Amino acid sequence: MITFLAATLTILFSVTALLALIRLYRGPSLIDRVVAADMLLATMVGAVGAEAAVNRHATTLPVLVALSMLGFVGSVSLVRFAVREDGEA
Repeated sequence: MITFLAATLTILFSVTALLALIRLYRGPSLIDRVVAADMLLATMVGAVGAEAAVNRHATTLPVLVALSMLGFVGSVSLVRFAVREDGEA
């Protein structure tokens, strides 16, 4: 049962990451690319969290916290940059 769950989660996270990468590459605007990058980072956090839950260990908790902080700070800074660029034009 654990093997089936791990395989299913791997497939779902892979498809999600692939779709986020496609939007990151093709996104017509900067905001689309920012949202796609945030989604890709959220997918990575979910994958690392699922791996920690399946293997029953908490050693990856600092990695999860660092990735979450990176996603938040990156998204906020890019949106602030995009708003500033739109205001000057």
